[in-house]
Amino acid sequence: MAKKIVAIDGGYRRGGTIEQAVLAAAGAAWDGGAEVRIFRLAEQSVAFCNNCRACMQEPGAARGICPINDDMGPMLNAMEAADGLILAAPVNCFNVNALTRRFLERLSPYAYWPWGAKGPVMRLRFGAKKAVLITSSAMPSFFGRLFTGALRALKLIAAAFGARTAGTLFIGLSSMEPKPALPPRDRRLAENLGRVLLK
Repeated sequence: MAKKIVAIDGGYRRGGTIEQAVLAAAGAAWDGGAEVRIFRLAEQSVAFCNNCRACMQEPGAARGICPINDDMGPMLNAMEAADGLILAAPVNCFNVNALTRRFLERLSPYAYWPWGAKGPVMRLRFGAKKAVLITSSAMPSFFGRLFTGALRALKLIAAAFGARTAGTLFIGLSSMEPKPALPPRDRRLAENLGRVLLK
């Protein structure tokens, strides 16, 4: 049975660094026999979380019910059913961009936090699901890993689905030209991440 891979592309630009890397990783997974589905957050209707915490009140492993009716439900259903996740977003202001942050905040249904409790408990425990994380920045990748919170934010998204991080790619110096081509080395690394999800 073919593995199911879902990619979340948090980039703003068609043809940008993030989309190129996502397509490279997804293409490698596809070539390896996986079923692949890509969601571009820029093309989805995702409202801001209003912090009502209604989704956090009922116990159990099932995702809490969010009262907001938008495109989050189908994306979350696909991610829950997937064997592997590709999570990608660019760095803006030393963390993931606003599109991805808004998506992250809407993952509150994966936490149980009733009123009066001191803190949340994640509903899903780590299991067999894998996630690979991709981000890009104007700064060199070494410094990006040290001085931005992007990979940590993407790990939080993965953890909401009980997915273990199986690999990361930080693409540095991505602002050298308005329409940069993904460097061959980074393309190979992205393709390797796609193959990691099939193991």
